[in-house]
Amino acid sequence: MIRKLPISALCLVMLAGCAADQRPAGFTATLPPPPVAAPAQANGAIFNASAGYAPLHFGQRAHRVGDLVTVVLMERTTTSKSADSTQSRDGSISLTPPTAGPFAFNPNVLNSGGSSSFNGGGDASQTSSLRGDLTVTIAEVRPNGTALVKGEKVMQFSQGEEWVQLAGIIRLADIDQDNRIASQRVADAQITYAGKGAVQRASREGWLSRFFNTVTPF
Repeated sequence: MIRKLPISALCLVMLAGCAADQRPAGFTATLPPPPVAAPAQANGAIFNASAGYAPLHFGQRAHRVGDLVTVVLMERTTTSKSADSTQSRDGSISLTPPTAGPFAFNPNVLNSGGSSSFNGGGDASQTSSLRGDLTVTIAEVRPNGTALVKGEKVMQFSQGEEWVQLAGIIRLADIDQDNRIASQRVADAQITYAGKGAVQRASREGWLSRFFNTVTPF
């Protein structure tokens, strides 16, 4: 018997497969705000704090909205779990009834014993790593010395497209003199490495197979 699938269900599954190949939005570069017009100085002073002034000890480190920060991706996650269980139990009973007289019994009938044992174990491990550099922009500066950064890198290849996206919160004091910061110092980090194209499609299960694997009762 051939099961007929409604057209609407097939369309939903196809749309879900197409949506998986779309690059998530919201990681575009943040542009710096337009410069504020400097008020006219009536006293003839040449100092103007609004004209990109920064203290000498601060240097050229990123600290304003729109400035560039290079995040050094050094992500490595290793998980391991092992479990062992052993159970054992033994029991026996023995009675010695009289062997003579009117209440005589066979001693072999009254002897009983039992034992049980269980051994179990399990192991699981997983390792993932991500290395590279990604330059992002400062999207927001907070009063407590932290900043929200976000950005993406899109790479076009002959067999498809790949992208790396990152968003998170950093401390401005952690940025070094080269405007670099390690990814381990990014709080609430959201890192995405994905792509679309022929290679990604070949390594992914088809939408019809995913649909039947979802609805199958077995």
